[in-house]
Amino acid sequence: MYELGGGCTKEVDMSNAASTWIGLIAGLVIGALITWWVYNRQRKTSDMQDILLEQIVSMEKKILSLEEKIESILDKRNN
Repeated sequence: MYELGGGCTKEVDMSNAASTWIGLIAGLVIGALITWWVYNRQRKTSDMQDILLEQIVSMEKKILSLEEKIESILDKRNN
């Protein structure tokens, strides 16, 4: 057996091409995980914003309705 540095034999030593492919695959997996995590966080944030906007619209409608009732009462008092 031919000994290489670090105690690796030539039979178990990876070629540059194999290590490149392993590096690419590892990079793709890590990149996919990070992309999924960012997408998931943005989706959750967007969902929360949608819920808050719906609540704001609902509150605005209630405020406008209350404002109309107050104006109606004031008009009745003035007449």
